[in-house]
Amino acid sequence: MSMDNEQGGKNSMTARKSRLSNTISSQGKIPPQALDLEEAVLGALMLEKDALSAVIDVLKPEVFYNAAHQKIFEAIHILFEKSRPVDILTVTAELRTLGSLEMVGGAYYITNLTNRVASAANIEFHARIISQKYIQRELIRISTEIITNAYEDTTDIFDLLDQAEKGLFEIAQNNLRRDTQKMDDIIKQSLATLEELRTKTDGLTGVPTGFTGLDRITGGWQKQDLVIIAARPAMGKTAFVLTCARNAAVDFNKPCVVFSLEMSSVQLVNRLISGEAEIEQEKIRKGNLAEWEWQQLHSKIGRLTEAPLLIDDTPALNIFEFRAKCRRLKAQYDIQMVIVDYLQLMHGKGEGKGGGNREQEIGSISRALKSVAKELDLPVLALSQLSRAVESRPGLQGKRPMLSDLRESGSIEQDADMVLFLYRPEYYGITEDEQGRSQAGIGEVIIAKHRNGETGIVPLKFVGKFVKFVDLEDDFNAPSLGSGESSAGMLPSGSFDSFHNPTPQSNVIIRPSKMDDYNDDDPPF
Repeated sequence: MSMDNEQGGKNSMTARKSRLSNTISSQGKIPPQALDLEEAVLGALMLEKDALSAVIDVLKPEVFYNAAHQKIFEAIHILFEKSRPVDILTVTAELRTLGSLEMVGGAYYITNLTNRVASAANIEFHARIISQKYIQRELIRISTEIITNAYEDTTDIFDLLDQAEKGLFEIAQNNLRRDTQKMDDIIKQSLATLEELRTKTDGLTGVPTGFTGLDRITGGWQKQDLVIIAARPAMGKTAFVLTCARNAAVDFNKPCVVFSLEMSSVQLVNRLISGEAEIEQEKIRKGNLAEWEWQQLHSKIGRLTEAPLLIDDTPALNIFEFRAKCRRLKAQYDIQMVIVDYLQLMHGKGEGKGGGNREQEIGSISRALKSVAKELDLPVLALSQLSRAVESRPGLQGKRPMLSDLRESGSIEQDADMVLFLYRPEYYGITEDEQGRSQAGIGEVIIAKHRNGETGIVPLKFVGKFVKFVDLEDDFNAPSLGSGESSAGMLPSGSFDSFHNPTPQSNVIIRPSKMDDYNDDDPPF
């Protein structure tokens, strides 16, 4: 062995000792580390060609504590990306190309790494320990930054909370990945789910909406789904989701939370009381109730009082606060559904921070809502505004919303598993349809996108004085189908006309899903 190599090895050991001494904190503690395992893993990677495939998704250069080890793994990773063999000679050559060979201790140190391990049999276990030590160090780093900033008088407390939440979330997102599952394990889970659904007689597989026709199409709000409910202002968006929340919490005992960014909690509860006690909203708002109405109110709101329904009216809620609150509510109350009223009032970053344009921010919010739905395994219903383009279209047909009417961001349509539009002809002064039938109180739930099922139109009745939606009566404007129409109430492709001829039994129009037939950017109707 040459003198140069020996000198390089000594320099490397000196550098290591220097770096270790510099890591000792003011509390006299050394950050979590596993230098022996780092050496063993790097040595194993240069000994066996298949070892890197087992740990490539676990290790990154920054997870190594020793700076020299970071450079060595970086060289190994570059060779892997170029589909070149990984061994002592190729790693040494790559480090020389990068100009990092002397910094890591020369060829002597690289050769010495392979002498510390006999095989790569346990490399995956060792790699996970290294990753865990890195997570510990990151937690210490973030916590230290929070403590330091918290002592500063000039620190904005809301920015600090945002940074803390963001830092912890990034650690989880970047390091706590789910393992790939084998087909036999997934099939076992699927069969267990099917066995559970087999015992259900109502056909509901998710959180019930409380609307017969809508539940028939969707099976209830499904876990991990992001559902966008969009309409023009004053169309009844809040009334619709409040009715859904009330039905789930009161009738089915499903814990739900409503994040109201537009209305106060008292205003929302007043609406719920109006619908539950069937007392006009205007009377409740003014407190102008007769004695019998007071008695009716107290006799009917008992179930509402005991319902597992939570309301958060924090204004200008940002996505980090939203995610943190949802996690806490899931742990504390086991919430089964989250409602956001409404999406455009949320902020993607901390208060007073604007990142990029508004369309990009809305896109990041919709992606975050979807990630919360997946992480907490529950449906997230988010209200959204529509653009004014719908107002300029003429006629009854033209006023019905389309996917292109979603306001501010095409990513809302892309991220959503379901997109529902609310439409009331009465809103536009349309009192009769083309056949002369009354449109008073008629509301439509238009399922424009359904990633995992059918699209269609569900007619409902809007009770304005009680600010709620209810199912239509079975015989409401529902003549029998002609002999050539399906008893399932299928809507012919490209037509809304069958809305006026639903089946008497269902009052719902269903169309097969066409999500595989066109791109997300194309209108579904």
